[in-house]
Amino acid sequence: MVRTFAAIDVGSFELELGIFEISDKNGIRAVDHVKHMIALGRDTFRDGKISYRLVEETCGVLEDFVRIMKEYQVEDYRAYATSAMREARNSQIVLEQIRVRTGIEVKIISNSEQRFISYKAIAAKEAEFQKIIQQGTAIVDVGFGSMQVSLFDKDALVMTQSLPLGVLRLKEFLANARASAEVEHSLVKELVDNELMTFRKMYLKDREFKNVIAIGEPILTLYYKTEAGKRKEQLTAEEFDHFYARIKSMTKDQLEDAFDVNGEYAQMLFPTASIYKRMLDITGAQMIWVPGIRMVDGMAAEYAEDKKMLKFNHDFSNDIIVASKNIARRYKCQMSHVQAVEDSALKLFDTLKRYHGMKSRERLLLQIAVNLHACGKFVTMRDALDCAYNIIMSTEIIGLSHVEREIVANVVKYHDQKFRYNEVEVSAKPSRDSRLVNPENLTLMIAKLTAILRLANSMDRSHLNKLADCKLNVRENQLVISTDYSGDVTLEAISIAEKGDFFEEIFGVRPVLRQKKKV
Repeated sequence: MVRTFAAIDVGSFELELGIFEISDKNGIRAVDHVKHMIALGRDTFRDGKISYRLVEETCGVLEDFVRIMKEYQVEDYRAYATSAMREARNSQIVLEQIRVRTGIEVKIISNSEQRFISYKAIAAKEAEFQKIIQQGTAIVDVGFGSMQVSLFDKDALVMTQSLPLGVLRLKEFLANARASAEVEHSLVKELVDNELMTFRKMYLKDREFKNVIAIGEPILTLYYKTEAGKRKEQLTAEEFDHFYARIKSMTKDQLEDAFDVNGEYAQMLFPTASIYKRMLDITGAQMIWVPGIRMVDGMAAEYAEDKKMLKFNHDFSNDIIVASKNIARRYKCQMSHVQAVEDSALKLFDTLKRYHGMKSRERLLLQIAVNLHACGKFVTMRDALDCAYNIIMSTEIIGLSHVEREIVANVVKYHDQKFRYNEVEVSAKPSRDSRLVNPENLTLMIAKLTAILRLANSMDRSHLNKLADCKLNVRENQLVISTDYSGDVTLEAISIAEKGDFFEEIFGVRPVLRQKKKV
């Protein structure tokens, strides 16, 4: 079966449409690509809102996109908006105008979702991607509004962090400075170094990196003209240094001619090259790979994966879990206890499938909540739950939408206090393509996950993992937790009994601990 799919990226500097054919047999094939330059981000980053003039232009372009989609007989589409729309005060009004006038429903995605989607587009180039990330690798995703650095070591995601270093922001700053070219170069270096040196001190430490993977819309213009007009995906650090020096020496007019761009875009080429140059310097990487992917490529890969038309060899869910564990380590959580609670929580989730009706996405959110359930104690032991909620809401967890992050934060907040159904707050709304089983009743889902986390935490009340060997069975309205542990399990028994009322209220079964007596 072949499906025609359209991806629409409402970006900070341009609107982009990708038309793809997706099939089980041949994977993803790009059919057409259209883009229109429009600086939504300039309005947002300068004025905090998108002007009516740009709303008019956006709707006009999207109407053209709709016509193109009809010509290709597109069967399904996804439309995502990123930082310019995300930060605009009038974003909801703009989205409603787009929906009414064009019929397109645009979803504002979080920064972590945006980067995760791009990351899937790289992974679609599996052979090269898997080979490169075996060694220390930094994926550097520079956008118009911000940049994201994701660090891999031995095929595992170590950490990911967002930095306010988008090239449009830098360009707007330089426009206000009205400085000479030489002073501009110095200002860019200072601005970039200010962020990257702090990043290196906090996150790189003694790690060694061999490679940088460069993605994001601004790098693509450079990618097509890296060497004598030829496209070259991989450059040594030395080759990139020469390329950077050439860009630095060129005037705006020369950049326009050399890269075949208008004046506005030409002004962003040097800031783009500067960010990648400094990332190579601070990581000590020897090679930079530019896979040449766009946001719309990632959207097609995500759609194909969601519809079971494409399967990656790389485990993306594991990357999200590893990232949450690294956040837990940053806040000095006791990882042996976290692992014990995670093991119990997953056993409970899998045993109770017919009672809770949740699926893999909720299971993933449960794991993240388990990993972060004690992070608030880093700030204060007294108000640890509220602190944990605030930490989670202030931390980007790659691959999670804003609503999913709110779910995790609420599960952690209520796992050790009375669950107040009417006070659970989830301000974001799930999108039409949400992977949650019941996106219409998030409070109930939070209650279910909270009940599981509470019980799993009580099963390691002593933090000694006494019930590691336990087996779970549901019979006669009881969840029987059987253990062969021969020592004292009084703490666990009392804690499980205390958590039993809420668990029974949610699932209709009561947890009971049974210790097998040894003769």
